[in-house]
Amino acid sequence: MMAFVHGFVLALGLILPLGPQNVFVFNQGALHHRLTRALPAVITAALCDTLLIALAVLGVSVAVMAITWLKTVIFLIGFVFLILIGWQIWKSDATVQEAKKTAPLKQVVFALSVSLLNPHAILDTVGVIGTGSLAYVGKEKWVFTLSCILVSWLWFFGLALGGRLIGNVDREGRWINRLNKLSAIIIWIVAVYFFYQMFTNLI
Repeated sequence: MMAFVHGFVLALGLILPLGPQNVFVFNQGALHHRLTRALPAVITAALCDTLLIALAVLGVSVAVMAITWLKTVIFLIGFVFLILIGWQIWKSDATVQEAKKTAPLKQVVFALSVSLLNPHAILDTVGVIGTGSLAYVGKEKWVFTLSCILVSWLWFFGLALGGRLIGNVDREGRWINRLNKLSAIIIWIVAVYFFYQMFTNLI
């Protein structure tokens, strides 16, 4: 029971902050008339988190992040990626016409990019969940891992549902557009932080 609670609280604390992954899933829920239309984004994001959590618990990601040059490359990719994602979110328009452009395949590709090319998610998973799993062995480690994974699935489904509810109220997309602007600024701040981390990693 302790392992389940530990994993649940830990994963919830990591997934709550506003980032490109959360913004994208929320927007898909808000922009589409039916929640089922946002499922490609929800399921892809949850599967990506499941993969990262599994790799962190198995220790594979820790070994990868120990390679200095590879860590620098990841920071560089993350910096460029977050700058571009921030710009795309900044200029996005929360309208029905925009939602029609987000086909299922496009949702999957974009969700993959904001999930697996985001160093913040990778580092948090490695540093927090990977380290937290070291306190458990055998069955308890499985319970801890599954608890973390459960949080991701519940969160992304809840996020899309929340977006759908907001979309019903904010039919003109004013509040969603304001949220996008705030999200873009936060993402750019994180990008600057990654650039700093990349620089300090080189010296």
